[in-house]
Amino acid sequence: MTGPVSAFVERLAAVEVGPACTNFFNHAVPANAIRRHNLELYLQEMLDRRPKVLLVGEAPGFRGMRITGVPFTNRVILGGPANSFGLFGPGKGYVLPPEAAGVAAEPTATVLWQVLEEVGILPLLWSAFPWHPHQPDKPSSNRTPKTSETKLGTPFWQDLAALFGIDSLVAVGNVAQHSLRRSGLDVPKIRHPAHGGRSGFKQGLEQLLERGMPA
Repeated sequence: MTGPVSAFVERLAAVEVGPACTNFFNHAVPANAIRRHNLELYLQEMLDRRPKVLLVGEAPGFRGMRITGVPFTNRVILGGPANSFGLFGPGKGYVLPPEAAGVAAEPTATVLWQVLEEVGILPLLWSAFPWHPHQPDKPSSNRTPKTSETKLGTPFWQDLAALFGIDSLVAVGNVAQHSLRRSGLDVPKIRHPAHGGRSGFKQGLEQLLERGMPA
């Protein structure tokens, strides 16, 4: 695959993320080629669908995008049947890396896609820090990215917004809101779906749709 999507993924793979972080797209680990491939498939299909809304979350989790390479997904979503939007599932070309078999599915991803289907909106998904922040020497853990780290991610959500011609950006949680505001954007914030945030996340999306946000 060539073109702007492939170039974007290669830029993502080239970033040096520092200690207590994993760039799971870099070329140092052979299995990362699978994740680069999966992300390219996702972004290319979404580019074809021309979404007008970009949801920006916090950072990938070790049981989610860290495994699959695709924002807000887990091994069950990527390897299961297609959802109601016709994304993922058999025949789409997504591949699960070998280590996915022993990893429990990240629940946040499951909740997010359930809500998107219930509300009937298919936004582009991304993170303020699109690599995996973890506790020092504990790669199978998660932590909140620092401000200095999310600054590394700023050019990437900006590039996606430009590439997709995004009309509306929505911060999912405080970390994303702070990242977007540092760039001078006054964007709405909705509840992150993790840690019991399902109803708040859904309510936030519904309110934005009522106010005229494109679906």
